[in-house]
Amino acid sequence: MLPIITVSQFIEQINGIISGEFIVEGEVSQYKVSQGKWIFFDLKDEKASISCFATLFGLRTPLEDGMKIRALGFPKIHDKSGRFSLTVQQVELVGEGSLKKAYLLLKEKLTKEGLFALERKREIPKMPSRIGVIASRDSAAWGDFWRILNNRWQGVEIELYHTSVQGESAVGEIVEAFKYFNTEAKEVDVLVMIRGGGSLEDLAAFNSEEVVRAVYGSKTPVVCGVGHERDETLADYAADVRASTPSNAAERVVPSRLDILNELDYSVDHISEKIQHKITMLRRQVEQQFYFVVSRCEAPLQAGRNLMEKFKNILVVLENSVRTKHEFLLSSERLFRNIDPKRVLERGYSLVRKRSGKLVRRSKDVDIGEEIVIELAEDSLVSRVVENRGVNQDQGVLFKPTEAETA
Repeated sequence: MLPIITVSQFIEQINGIISGEFIVEGEVSQYKVSQGKWIFFDLKDEKASISCFATLFGLRTPLEDGMKIRALGFPKIHDKSGRFSLTVQQVELVGEGSLKKAYLLLKEKLTKEGLFALERKREIPKMPSRIGVIASRDSAAWGDFWRILNNRWQGVEIELYHTSVQGESAVGEIVEAFKYFNTEAKEVDVLVMIRGGGSLEDLAAFNSEEVVRAVYGSKTPVVCGVGHERDETLADYAADVRASTPSNAAERVVPSRLDILNELDYSVDHISEKIQHKITMLRRQVEQQFYFVVSRCEAPLQAGRNLMEKFKNILVVLENSVRTKHEFLLSSERLFRNIDPKRVLERGYSLVRKRSGKLVRRSKDVDIGEEIVIELAEDSLVSRVVENRGVNQDQGVLFKPTEAETA
């Protein structure tokens, strides 16, 4: 006899049997969004249909009826409703038609949000010193970019962040590259994102909402050189500058040496012509003013010439006077040197002073026993008067030293 189980137990067992992840391909129908966060749609083919459920936050790919997709999810019977559905975690668009529809839907959405507005576009520096590049290091796009950049302008520091440019991991790696240049890398003047051309499916990463928002949110101006000239991605619209190819991206971010040299030559020639023209005009103006002054002021000019001549004569007189004064000063200097007391002392003479510093000129200026200072050429002696002959015999003063050393 079969065991009797409850409904919830039955659903639990069924969910256990059908557990696991599946990739289901089909066409979207009955697509709708509930309460701004829940997504419901049917996935069908020619013979069958299955209900699907997803969250708006988890499912970033825009969908609409008629799109062909591959949905990754797990089947489940819901407890309350008993409804069987596929809970979708990830969606991959299938076919150019679905990719084009998703492209147009996302473009319309992001345009309304202002991500492609022209007024927010930033200019890139004319001569950047450091460039960040997001590309696959093994791609021809990177090789073309590097070659043309070095041919046009050298001395630029380049940092390459290697990423996949298509496939499942491309979106995450590109977004991570933008995060790196915005927060961790040494500051760059411009950020370049490049890859070669391809189908809409090949370029899907550059039409993803995550990459477009990363381009929009970059703190550094972005140049997008994805695909060939006919290719168009949403990343192009979000970038500050759109280059038609990776090679064109190199041409957009650095100038040509020849162009700069030609521009400098032109500027030098243009400036030279303007200066020469200005000099000619000023010369004519000066000549006109000069002739006017000469014609109107001949008499004052002659008076000025006469005054200048007188001034020259006065200068000659002054020079002679200065020369005479200078010679007089030199003679006076020689005389003062000859009568300098120091020089007299060097010839063997001396000066006698009292302790007070007063000069002794006669013997009667000192008393017996008084100390006197005898100043010599290089030093002095301190002595005491022991006999004053000048008082009785008019023969000068006799003294003897009181200190052996010089004062």
